[in-house]
Amino acid sequence: MVTKRTSAALVLAGVALFVAMVVVSAATAPTIGAMGSHDNGTNETRQTLVGSQGGGTGLHDYGSVYLLEDDGKAWELADADSYFDVTMLDNGSVMAGFMDSGYDDCGPYESPCTHTGFRIIEPGENPEVVSEFSFPVRTRANSEVHDVELLPSGEFLVSDMENERIMTVKGGEVTWQWNASEFYTDGPDDPTREDWLHINDVDHVGEDRYLVSVRNANQLLVVERGEGVVEVVNEDPNPDDGRVGDPSVLNRQHNPQWLDNDTILVADSENGRIVELHRGDDGDWSVAWELTSAEGVEFAWPRDADRLENGNTLITDSANQRIVEVNESGEAVWSVRTEYIPYEAERLPEGETVGGQPYNAAAQSDAGEGVSTTGGTNHVPGISFLLQVLRTSMPLPFWIAEIHIVVTLVSLGLVFAGLGTAARSTFAARRRR
Repeated sequence: MVTKRTSAALVLAGVALFVAMVVVSAATAPTIGAMGSHDNGTNETRQTLVGSQGGGTGLHDYGSVYLLEDDGKAWELADADSYFDVTMLDNGSVMAGFMDSGYDDCGPYESPCTHTGFRIIEPGENPEVVSEFSFPVRTRANSEVHDVELLPSGEFLVSDMENERIMTVKGGEVTWQWNASEFYTDGPDDPTREDWLHINDVDHVGEDRYLVSVRNANQLLVVERGEGVVEVVNEDPNPDDGRVGDPSVLNRQHNPQWLDNDTILVADSENGRIVELHRGDDGDWSVAWELTSAEGVEFAWPRDADRLENGNTLITDSANQRIVEVNESGEAVWSVRTEYIPYEAERLPEGETVGGQPYNAAAQSDAGEGVSTTGGTNHVPGISFLLQVLRTSMPLPFWIAEIHIVVTLVSLGLVFAGLGTAARSTFAARRRR
């Protein structure tokens, strides 16, 4: 009898601890994404184009492209597993990187298979895809085209994560490519079989010059057509060990924006912050401005930051499922919660520009050394890594933190201890018969 009571008490304690944690945390969590209709001083509607990676396990379902007018959807196209980079073209069409499954044209892979590439979408009340460039990939994970840009030449500039390259496409044909293996020479024989470099962004920043985000190397490259790599941001001082940049400067970044020749705005994703990198007199790049939270909530896997014409910064805070606009001091002036995991957002009509207003780091005197920091991160070895894996694999409530993982593990421990005690008691009773 005592054993049964003990078992029941352990199980009940575990369940009660978990339920109490969820109820209290949800009730006391700050409100985020509730400023979508906030007055911007102009009486104009904020239009924000969003590419949504989606939800579900692996974030490979329910992908969509939609237009927000303040905090409401004007239109939405939800016809792919995932959408990524989105751009409104001069003619009003929308260009979007995507990944989707169920294709029959599979090349070397078994049918049905997954395709990735980009689509041209005609927006409106009933949006539809009017053209597509795509190719088959080995898996749905870490093989996607995350970025595409229309060049003045009429070519489409594409980042290809499957083959770890950037390329230009015109008329459905590849017209030029740069393979990362030309610079990162220690790679695998077949980059389609592993998530090697994860090239997730490419921007045209000058004549035949492209800014490339190499996520897994923590580096940004400037690649010149015909010349190859001409500059490395966050260069490895010991390139013989595999060319991996300092993770305290950039850690698995996304969507850099070239503000000028000495300034780059970057979503420093796995450091949980937005940074402005400035080039020093010695040519080295360092963090001159950073922001780690908004609306009283720390960023969780932010993957896009655009400097707007009004001087504010539009941030896609992916794992918190929100898009937030902040001023130079980090104050939120507009925010929206999203249904699923957003990948990128662009404010219309400007979109993401090459060139923008750098923040005057020298004026941030009260922050020290030109760095404006709000909030901080609570790194717990092992637990923080587990939380990051969970956040980047499925939508979680934004208030989930390391303490919730710890309490959940304790709760599960109590439940399993109770069930184990009950099982041992039952087994012992049967043996005595």
